[in-house]
Amino acid sequence: MAKITNVAVQMDHVAGINIAGDSTFAMSLEAQARGYRLFHYTPDRLSFRDGKLFASVEPMLLRDVKGDHFELGTPERIDLSTMDVVLLRQDPPFDMAYITSTHLLERIHPKTLVVNDPAWVRNSPEKIFVTEFSDLMPKTLITKDPSEIRRFRDEMGDIILKPLYGNGGAGVFHSTRDDRNLSSLLEMFGQMFREPFIAQQYLPDVRKGDKRIILVDGEFAGAINRVPAEHDSRSNMHVGGRAEATELTPREKEICERIGPALRERGFLLVGIDVIGDYMTEINVTSPTGIREVKKFGGADIAALLWDAIERKRG
Repeated sequence: MAKITNVAVQMDHVAGINIAGDSTFAMSLEAQARGYRLFHYTPDRLSFRDGKLFASVEPMLLRDVKGDHFELGTPERIDLSTMDVVLLRQDPPFDMAYITSTHLLERIHPKTLVVNDPAWVRNSPEKIFVTEFSDLMPKTLITKDPSEIRRFRDEMGDIILKPLYGNGGAGVFHSTRDDRNLSSLLEMFGQMFREPFIAQQYLPDVRKGDKRIILVDGEFAGAINRVPAEHDSRSNMHVGGRAEATELTPREKEICERIGPALRERGFLLVGIDVIGDYMTEINVTSPTGIREVKKFGGADIAALLWDAIERKRG
């Protein structure tokens, strides 16, 4: 098995993360515990020249101590192909800057193992990839045509409207059948986004929670239920959702079994899916979260499972 020595982490700056719930921090802590040398850089530090991909990186030391969780060493310019593993972990938006970074990282993968596979990350936007499993989804419309969205709401009653390439619950709206603000909302979306929007049938089961299920190399690894605040339709924890322990239902096990082969084919070592009631709403492949919450509520150490999978893949 190929030995892992050096790991670079492409992420939003480590100074700004909330370590209590940050999955990148958990993954990096586990790498450090295994004796790997960690290097930190942000996406704007990438440079491609004469067929080689460089980055200005800083050696990184982590501590699980709030307010004192990292030290960064002196920056150095390195050829990223000299790394054994690169963790692709900056948060969306999934815009042209993000897409460009996947093109650049593709030049060093798989000799340097990029997690997740950058080409498949680029080709699997989270709200579009899930449409490959339409029978596992709520009724869904992707369009920028206001008349189509109105027709869809007339049919569905309540709908959820959100940006196609958004993340973290930003820009998610619940529009009821008698909501008179839909036209204004569509005008605002049209001014903000060049891309189509996504509308989905509203699932009342969201009041019971939006379950985050994490898969490692296509296999179930852990889950957490996220219950929205009383006056919000979003369950994301940074907007007030509450995490609680959970177990998989037979339907959720079926969903994992169905999508597992597709995840393995695409080289997705870490994926987080969102399930409301009996329906999967997203397949998160960019920077899925939930690792620390699963462990906090007595679940598996997913960071350890992930690095086991990475070591097997390197082998």
